[in-house]
Amino acid sequence: MTYDVFMAGFGGQGILLIGNLLSYAAIAEGKNVSYFPAYGVEKRGGAATCTVVISDGEVGSPVVGNPAAALILNQLSMEKYFPRVRSGGFCLVNSSLVAESSVSRTDLDLLLIPVNEMAIEAGDPRLGNMITIGAYAQRTGAVSLDSLKEALREVLPERNHGFIPMNIRAIDSGAAFARDAAPK
Repeated sequence: MTYDVFMAGFGGQGILLIGNLLSYAAIAEGKNVSYFPAYGVEKRGGAATCTVVISDGEVGSPVVGNPAAALILNQLSMEKYFPRVRSGGFCLVNSSLVAESSVSRTDLDLLLIPVNEMAIEAGDPRLGNMITIGAYAQRTGAVSLDSLKEALREVLPERNHGFIPMNIRAIDSGAAFARDAAPK
């Protein structure tokens, strides 16, 4: 089985962190992984994207032209990358920052999730990325939630390990939202 996901937002949303987290979780499950981060030259607020390919077999290329899944966290990314998602695929859209009117495709499993509001509710606006990756893992089964939670120790600097319980709650919150939301 192969999963490929393209993640896009702006710098500071934690796109590269959750791409790395997903990669470590998949490696812990004995899968092969390719992680391809990209970001603009700006320190904050510029474009941030990454592609993660997870497979039971060999991974041929980290570049995916038409991903089977996309995590889109802002309007600019929606306009630029939404059309590239493969028909029949999955797309998570941050409804806090993306106009619902721009979500017009009917050939996708769409999950509109108010990431920013949920992050604030979870206790910190920076938790939006964890909510996002929890929802993705729940909806697709690419990795287990337990593997994601365990991988936090690998990707977060030791000085931030005190925040792991908060991150775990955010992952669970995103997963619960995805579990309860009907596919569109």
